[in-house]
Amino acid sequence: MNNWGSTGITTIILLMSFLLIGATIASVVRSGTGGTTTSEENIDQILNDVLDEITTYIQIKDQIGKYYMDNSVQKIQKIAILVKPLISQDIDISQLTIKLSNGYDVKILNYSGNARFIGTNSLFEHPIWNNITGNSFGFIVTLDSDRSLVDYNTLNADMAYIIIKLSEGFSMVKGDSLTVTLFPSSGLARTITLEAPLPIKPVVSFE
Repeated sequence: MNNWGSTGITTIILLMSFLLIGATIASVVRSGTGGTTTSEENIDQILNDVLDEITTYIQIKDQIGKYYMDNSVQKIQKIAILVKPLISQDIDISQLTIKLSNGYDVKILNYSGNARFIGTNSLFEHPIWNNITGNSFGFIVTLDSDRSLVDYNTLNADMAYIIIKLSEGFSMVKGDSLTVTLFPSSGLARTITLEAPLPIKPVVSFE
């Protein structure tokens, strides 16, 4: 089912790109017939801007969290979201921001500058978590053959978990929901809603 969903999103985005490019060209042609001259360089720039806006799209491949005991209450305090660009294109993660909304408050997270390979570490107990606060996020990298993400803050064909340590007001108990929106510096925002499931085991998948 996830594969079908991913394929459908890809198809929709490609159709949107064709439609927008066609509309852009039509607009340029109409402008040209009205006496306005548009250079070939300007047309190329317009098309590049349209393509950049559409193809800078971040796929969500996995979304998991971990419950911890806090004052005798089990709360999800860490979440990890596996991301990958839809198309191999450079995305500057230093300009990525994340919005959290729990229905009562909104928090904006900025990139902490921390991206590390997972190596032999477990996901939720990786040492990088010590550098993450409730106001920032980092990356635990699972695939980065050219080290673009780890060394140069660039997500291209890489795959990595965005890791978020939830502050006290945003930690989740069973039944809570949290809306997470990813805002790249250019391109389309990506929003998901996480719902805290029954804590049968400490590590849980969000549906």
